[in-house]
Amino acid sequence: MSRRLKVAAAQMGPIHLADSKASAVKRMMTMLRQAADAGCRFVVFPELALTTFFPRWWMADQAEIDRFFEAQMPSPETMPLFELAREKKVGFYLGYAELTEDGGRTRRFNTSILVGPDGRIIGKYRKVHLPGHSDHLPQAPFQHLEKRYFEVGDLGFNVWRMFDEDVVMGQCICNDRRWPETFRVMGLQGVEMVALGYNTPTDNIYFHEPPYRRVFHHLLSVQANAYQNGTWIVATAKAGKEDGFGMYGASVIVAPTGEIAAQAMSEADEVIMFDCDLSLGESIRQNVFNFARHRRPEHYRLITERAGAEPPPPTRK
Repeated sequence: MSRRLKVAAAQMGPIHLADSKASAVKRMMTMLRQAADAGCRFVVFPELALTTFFPRWWMADQAEIDRFFEAQMPSPETMPLFELAREKKVGFYLGYAELTEDGGRTRRFNTSILVGPDGRIIGKYRKVHLPGHSDHLPQAPFQHLEKRYFEVGDLGFNVWRMFDEDVVMGQCICNDRRWPETFRVMGLQGVEMVALGYNTPTDNIYFHEPPYRRVFHHLLSVQANAYQNGTWIVATAKAGKEDGFGMYGASVIVAPTGEIAAQAMSEADEVIMFDCDLSLGESIRQNVFNFARHRRPEHYRLITERAGAEPPPPTRK
């Protein structure tokens, strides 16, 4: 008998620097209601869903930076979202900037959480693959300072059982989708659905790349990883022009076959939905990517032993 989970990707349009966190939460609540009223049981919001994508600005004052972070979750601003989800019996994924105290040291992460339909936080993830740079690049059209404002995540790629233990759920954030190791580690834990939020600029600060190609690479990454691990992926953008800086949309729900089941057509607040058959992933994992039968980890040592590429030495002197 097939197992089904109807899900929604709740894409958000721009959140400007002057916009409050409360106003962002109000928009998310509107979309959660829409999804719940349509029968969805799980909603995926974007990365850094409470604020503008602040790593695009250089800030030297730590107090100015910290206003974008949450010291607790749920926070006073997000509590209404948690309460509504509990009322509607809908789980959700939420990305935000996390500030935490650890042994007398203040730490900052690009974080996401999985929240159950009872409003309880089930799992937390901290972004591992931080893109961009840590130094100010005055010649660049904008900054991408995730390496300055966040630490590399320290929780790994875990999975959790949700919805009465019936669904094995994973999560990751934005640039993680480009790295196959992200999904393979979760795939080796039997993941059935991965929630993924992102904020991706339409421009690349290092080299010119047309926007259509950036969207193509986004879809390629999500579709390939869904297929190669036999998992559903719900990928949700924050999109549009934030204070004049473009971010693409293309939020998608991708099946374990690698096919796009639903895709956003705008760069504004938009809810896309799909009734996901979890047994489809079981078929892919058993008949195509049967890890236990076909993987040969003894030949993959370089993946964990080496970070950068090292070509072999020249054979000619």
